[in-house]
Amino acid sequence: MKTHYILIDYENVQPRNLAVLKEHSFKVMVFVGANQTKIPFELAETLQALGTDAEYVKMSGNGPNALDFHIAYYIGELAAKEPKACFHIVSKDSGFDPLIRHLTTKKIRVFREKSVAEIAVLRISNTASPDERLAAIVKRLVSLGQCRPRKVKTLTNTINALSQTKLAADELSAIITEMKNSKLITVDGEKITYRLPSD
Repeated sequence: MKTHYILIDYENVQPRNLAVLKEHSFKVMVFVGANQTKIPFELAETLQALGTDAEYVKMSGNGPNALDFHIAYYIGELAAKEPKACFHIVSKDSGFDPLIRHLTTKKIRVFREKSVAEIAVLRISNTASPDERLAAIVKRLVSLGQCRPRKVKTLTNTINALSQTKLAADELSAIITEMKNSKLITVDGEKITYRLPSD
């Protein structure tokens, strides 16, 4: 199973706790600015419970986008070691988006979410209904832009990758059927054409 890294821009997003991660296997890195001196107890407690799967990265100095450059560096270093890993930058800073688009062309899976709860793997794993699961899948496909899967097989692989546990063939088939019935996709043989909300 591929490693999912969560890289939190703590200058930009301050989650009070990460209890939602307890049932999942993620590696979490919290990037803290040089002037940030306090972390809420709930967050520290949750990170401590993750043991070696969590760490703080404290900036040693200030400067425009200093923290962003650190996150970019760590993604590059980790992607070189684990090319199949998936990276989730948790930040409201859209300045990451050009980097993400570039890394996507290099087949490095990087996404930006505004909160930990938006991470598709978590949303799909924690959904209470098929509608919520479909909404999470559509949101992820929208974020992929031109890099969306173009064949049924790669789409099912993508959907499976969004789930922490492998979905059964009939579950995947039902999701594809629902996407067709909702007119989100058109299937011609093995080829897929999208009609997502952002298109």
